[in-house]
Amino acid sequence: MQYLISVIHDQIPGLADETEMAAIDAFNDRMMAEGYWVFAGGLAAPSTATVIDNRNGEAIFTDGPFVESKEYLAGFWIFEAPDLDVALKLATEGSKHCNRKVEVRPFVSL
Repeated sequence: MQYLISVIHDQIPGLADETEMAAIDAFNDRMMAEGYWVFAGGLAAPSTATVIDNRNGEAIFTDGPFVESKEYLAGFWIFEAPDLDVALKLATEGSKHCNRKVEVRPFVSL
């Protein structure tokens, strides 16, 4: 089963510092070595977002985030884990290494 681990940024001033990035890199290397890693990435600030609404046949493009919030998605991991308990354990470690809150969600099988 694959799980999305969303990294929630709620700190000031900025994103991860050098120490946090080193911890994240070491964690990522371990996840790859242990076979849990599928994909991961960091995201630019919400101010760089573009929202597209094409529900009515004419696309409307809006600069900026979809919602204004003190918290935002700063990055994510996708892990392959045998069950939710393992995914929660990995996410708990990820939260410690990136020094951020995380949210865990399973992907829906289609």
